[in-house]
Amino acid sequence: MIAENGLGSGPTSQSYISQRTKLHYADWGNPDAPPLILLHGGRDHCRNWDWTAEALRGDWHVICPDLRGHGDSEWNNNGFYTTMGYVYDLAQLVHQLGLAPVTIVAHSLGGNIATRYTGLYPDNVRRLVAIEGLGPSPKMVEERRQRPFGEQWTKWIDKKREASARSVRKYATFEDCLQRMREANSYLSEEQARHLTLHAVMRNEDGTFSWKFDPHLHAWPPEDVPTKGQHALWGAITCPTLMIYGADSWASNPEKDGRLQYFGPNVKVSEYERAGHWVHHDRFDDFIAEVREFIA
Repeated sequence: MIAENGLGSGPTSQSYISQRTKLHYADWGNPDAPPLILLHGGRDHCRNWDWTAEALRGDWHVICPDLRGHGDSEWNNNGFYTTMGYVYDLAQLVHQLGLAPVTIVAHSLGGNIATRYTGLYPDNVRRLVAIEGLGPSPKMVEERRQRPFGEQWTKWIDKKREASARSVRKYATFEDCLQRMREANSYLSEEQARHLTLHAVMRNEDGTFSWKFDPHLHAWPPEDVPTKGQHALWGAITCPTLMIYGADSWASNPEKDGRLQYFGPNVKVSEYERAGHWVHHDRFDDFIAEVREFIA
């Protein structure tokens, strides 16, 4: 139940195995309806989609996975996470549950995963919505490219060592966690921030609170697919695709930075004023109206 939001009956918790790892997903029922995957972003969790799932569950079989190392999914023993590893997990979810052709709505890292998967398996995806989901901007990619190759990896090694040496951060109270959530996104309402924090933290044995995600996610390895490879995957997408951006976000809009040219004719970009990186929270009503019409 998610009564703290007044959203009514909540989802059931399910799991599947991918790469010898037990991964969690929230299933919102209505199994006879067309399948809809809602895929969260980095250091987030599947329950950030609760409002979206509640709005769409009447017409869709909504499934919200926790990425490995996030939420209630297991962590990698070696703390090593790659984007293509996540693509495999998504491929296994679709394959094991027999979801193809599936509709996908994805945010940030989830969007990066979903666009790659759709390029690999274009016939498996009916419609795709990616919220700020194309990864680093061309400017950021170029800045990284200017660094010596060895330096890119030594920086990653340093970050891994830091993550290994650092204890999981503990917060004395739930309110401390809530405050950190508010700092991360000032657009959140009190209700949104509390609900997202409730599902983002775990209670430690000593009574403190910690985030559920693996601290090693801070140490992201150098990109595992060359930029040209990503462009090829984007160009292989054939389904209608909607890319959503917040006008106040740090993310780079592909309509302005040139990345839109690598997509086919079935893609469009929608930008929201008064919205940051989490458009689906910041402009929820407008977001739901546009997405509901697009995926119908």
